[in-house]
Amino acid sequence: IFDLTKEQPEEPYQFKVDYRLEVGYVQWQHRSVNETFPMGYLYGGRIGVTFDFTLPKHFMLQTGVLYTLSYGTREQHWGQMGAEDMYGRENYIKHRLLENQLTIPVRAYYHIPLVKDFGLFFYAGPQFQVGLALNDLLNNKLTPMTEQWLIDNGYNVEKYDRYKADEIQRCNIQMGLGGGFEWKRCRIQAGYDFGLNNLVKRKICADQQMWEWGYYVSFSYLLK
Repeated sequence: IFDLTKEQPEEPYQFKVDYRLEVGYVQWQHRSVNETFPMGYLYGGRIGVTFDFTLPKHFMLQTGVLYTLSYGTREQHWGQMGAEDMYGRENYIKHRLLENQLTIPVRAYYHIPLVKDFGLFFYAGPQFQVGLALNDLLNNKLTPMTEQWLIDNGYNVEKYDRYKADEIQRCNIQMGLGGGFEWKRCRIQAGYDFGLNNLVKRKICADQQMWEWGYYVSFSYLLK
């Protein structure tokens, strides 16, 4: 049994690389300072391969490539919430977002063995996301006057890809913290990632900003 109050014998350090298959659940939050970008949540799954580089003193460095597919909806009202025009039509857009991303983590792990083949670990480090597609499948419920104003100001009112429209930055940099448990070849971990850069590329107004933050829970299996 690993006793934190007792000095443990040092194991000889041996460099190695472990390969893991990882699957998990993610939830992203689009955080904005105003309503010119709809705030909301995206829910999805993640799958990929990670590489663990063993370092001395129970440390480890991890990287890899993970693919994420997530989906979410939100209504963006223009004018007073729930207000209707003279024809009884509400003035809003329903956004249905479908996001495809690749994620490259660079994390430092610290492992604490507890009993044979079982231990816990903590990690910290950045991850880099590359957006492949961010399709906004719009359901337009706008009055003609509001719709024309949005078109005149460069706002899309029909379905489109936000990346191809140069509306959103493809590169997202996040800083993450997390931890989990490891038993034999299996690992369960969870963490939270904080968006560091403003993703708005083409602004409609001067203070338009949006970040993508989120958490995940994953299971990984040691292949080698």
